[in-house]
Amino acid sequence: MNGVLRRALEEKQQLELIYMADKGKISQRVIRVVSIKKEKILAYCYTRKTVRSFKLANILSVTPYKKWEKYKKTP
Repeated sequence: MNGVLRRALEEKQQLELIYMADKGKISQRVIRVVSIKKEKILAYCYTRKTVRSFKLANILSVTPYKKWEKYKKTP
């Protein structure tokens, strides 16, 4: 997971994050990593439209974000 986060930071790539908050609520976010600390990351959250802190221990899944392309009809 750290490799994905570091690569996204270097390449300014958006990520899709599945995260469990301290109270157990699970959410899905699209983020852009701003910095990586020992136990957390700082990332711009496109859902909340602000920089947020995410504990590494609470990240359930992280993958490169891919926007869905509109269906293109082929002739």
